[in-house]
Amino acid sequence: MRSMRVRFAGQTHVGMKRAHNEDNLHLPDEEPVAIVADGMGGHACGEVASRMAVDTVVAHFRATAEDGETTWPYKLDRSPQRDINRLSTAVKLANLKIWETSQKNEAQHGMGTTIVAAVFLDDKVLVAHVGDSRVYRIRDGVIEQLTEDHSLANDYMRMKNLTPAEMGNFQHKNVIVRALGMKEAVQVDVQADVPKVGDIYLLCSDGLSGMINDSQLGALAAGEIDLDRASERLIRAANENGGVDNITVVLARMES
Repeated sequence: MRSMRVRFAGQTHVGMKRAHNEDNLHLPDEEPVAIVADGMGGHACGEVASRMAVDTVVAHFRATAEDGETTWPYKLDRSPQRDINRLSTAVKLANLKIWETSQKNEAQHGMGTTIVAAVFLDDKVLVAHVGDSRVYRIRDGVIEQLTEDHSLANDYMRMKNLTPAEMGNFQHKNVIVRALGMKEAVQVDVQADVPKVGDIYLLCSDGLSGMINDSQLGALAAGEIDLDRASERLIRAANENGGVDNITVVLARMES
């Protein structure tokens, strides 16, 4: 980035209850995009969908490195900044590829995945998401969830004004209302955030956020200078609290 460096770390773990890991992640190398995807549909389906999502988004960023205006086959309004178009298009293409694959292969019918992607540019961080995987920002010791879950529980919480206790007893809290692969087209939520030196961006699947409350997430992510150790502590804490799902985390810290 123009005035800051970004240090990354990330890990994924099968958890304590699942036989297979359907999550996938990507850390920036040639392209400035970090991704977490949480697959759905069972072994050989969910992990296929999440890997397809990661690979498609990364491939689109590589293919459009010299032409950020490329939005084919989605004729998006060119008034937003080109990078927002580029990110939204990459996720839409991933959705289409997953959906078409699931329609052609009966064994993979119904597969899907959540996705969160963060793109680190000169003066901003773009965040795209579909589903209930999350992006948090930790600034000056305060953690803030930047994404909003596309889940039945979140919809009910907004409509019914449920208390935390009622949310804890909600029977369908794991039902996703938006994910890649559910339909031929998908709505992608994209936002821009202005980073500061010291900020930590935390991308995770619900296998982490569902096991650890937000204050613990913030404390564990910011409590280690070494981001690899911070990732390990987060995954260990999720497993110690039950580890009922696959656990994936990516950390990005803004440095001078």
